[in-house]
Amino acid sequence: MAPRVSVVIPCYDLGRFLDEAVDSVLVQTLEDVEIVVVDDGSKDPATVELLAGYRRPRTRVIHTPNRGLAAARNLGIGESRGHYVCALDADDRLAPTFLERAVALLDADPGLAFVSSWLETFGDERWLWRQDACDLVTLLGEDTVHTAAVVRRTVLDEVGGYATDMGVAGYEDWDLWLSIVERGHRGTIIPEVLFHYRRRPGSMSSICCEPTNHVHLVGYLVDKHAASYRTHLLSLLERKDREMAGYLRQNWETERLIEERLEPMVASARDELARLRGKLAALEAAGPAADLATELVNARREVAALHASWSWRVTAPVRAAWGLLRRVGTHDGR
Repeated sequence: MAPRVSVVIPCYDLGRFLDEAVDSVLVQTLEDVEIVVVDDGSKDPATVELLAGYRRPRTRVIHTPNRGLAAARNLGIGESRGHYVCALDADDRLAPTFLERAVALLDADPGLAFVSSWLETFGDERWLWRQDACDLVTLLGEDTVHTAAVVRRTVLDEVGGYATDMGVAGYEDWDLWLSIVERGHRGTIIPEVLFHYRRRPGSMSSICCEPTNHVHLVGYLVDKHAASYRTHLLSLLERKDREMAGYLRQNWETERLIEERLEPMVASARDELARLRGKLAALEAAGPAADLATELVNARREVAALHASWSWRVTAPVRAAWGLLRRVGTHDGR
């Protein structure tokens, strides 16, 4: 009997992270899941050794010569049996309830093609990625669906899986969601963090975002989905214009906050620090008399309290920026 979900995990020289990815699937609240690990011609000795005898519950390994991420995913999908498919990279993790939540939505709505969620990064960076729309116009402007979204197998078959002819890896999943939605299918995004995306040096996400690679990949998407871009270009430009206006307003509000609230706080904190330092200097210059010792200790405590205060900490970036501007101004002769 076919499992509800097949989780396909391509692995190329990422054996050091694989157990974390697999464990995140094995602890899912939805247990009717199979795991297909695709060894995409790994060359790293530790990864090769690990995958040669990899034994985990509900998990099997397929070995193939290195052909790239998209081809490895397609191979794993072809060898899997689940009604739904989740493509999980070997260095990422699923939250324990993600598959159960996604499958419940797909089961309840036969017209729904895929389910994504918010994500949180980990590793070298930590931030939240919240998206709320994955309609065609939105996807033409940016990829708002994470890589491990759960998708119907029938829909994957309809679009032919992941494209393998991009030349530079990295935007295969963006192309997939575009291909699905422009055929009239729908997706949705669960507004909760149910996916954990690792950030690390040399990752595919960092390589594909390099300027030259990004331009090449966006050019590929525009060429492949030219009809959709022509049809929705005006709507896309209007949406981007609204987004830019929102960013400009946020920037203006931040500058006003600095000018109206933080600058006076900085000035007050500097004045208070100067007063306390002057008091310290006077006490230290007066000598080690016993009656001054207590005042000296108290003054030092006041300085320490100022440095630990909320106002001092919250204005630290502004003070640092001011210091940099003053040094630049001095070097420029101002």
